[in-house]
Amino acid sequence: MPPKSTPTRAASAPHDPGDAFTLTVLGCDGSWPGPGGAGSGYLVRVGDTAVLLDAGPGTFATLQSVIDPAEIDAVVISHHHHDHWTDLFAVDTHARFGARRRRAPLPVYAPVRVAELAGEGTTPMLEWHPITHGDRAGIGEVSCAFHRTDHAEETLAVRIDGAGRALGYSADSGPGWSVEELGSALDLLLCEATYTAEHEGTAGHLSARQAGSAAKVAGARRLVLTHRWPTVDAGAVVQEAEAAFGGPVEQATIGREFEL
Repeated sequence: MPPKSTPTRAASAPHDPGDAFTLTVLGCDGSWPGPGGAGSGYLVRVGDTAVLLDAGPGTFATLQSVIDPAEIDAVVISHHHHDHWTDLFAVDTHARFGARRRRAPLPVYAPVRVAELAGEGTTPMLEWHPITHGDRAGIGEVSCAFHRTDHAEETLAVRIDGAGRALGYSADSGPGWSVEELGSALDLLLCEATYTAEHEGTAGHLSARQAGSAAKVAGARRLVLTHRWPTVDAGAVVQEAEAAFGGPVEQATIGREFEL
């Protein structure tokens, strides 16, 4: 796990994107960050296109160890809960004052409520694009399709297609929404599994059992669990999801990269 205090980009060989489709976890704690953790945030890269998917607290620190933030092409925010978007303030500040300042505003695709909370129009570096259920957006080499989930106000799951592959992200949801709405042939489903089955119905989230069942019904090829409450045992979550999914399940951890 990269330390949260590391502000510079990690030394590595030059990135050769080719037609690679990768998902890098910047933060994956559910509802609040655990010790050394971070809220929801992921970097999606397809070829030369880089998209920040959610920007929860603590995620911008990890982002800088993976990529120069000036190289981000767009930000997609799933909903207005603070554990999914408040590092947008860091994104904006870096865009204005960082070593490589942006010359053009950064597109941000988000429900209207996020823009309201973030103070839309108070900075010239964020270009807001309101999204809602059924909308689609083209960002460089990827296309995004948005679907409302079973969660507070307007929360949007997203399907991201690029380079002949497809990523599904559940965002936050209760069991009243079906992953099948993201369509078929998901190469990887990044799905919230906030707690285990004994907590079902106590909050607007999915248990690991429900996440595994949803992924199986949707025919997802791979299942990666995220948004686990820091107080819930990680091993128990994986075991429960695997039993429902009927196969191996992976878990999001900060800094982990998945290739589709």
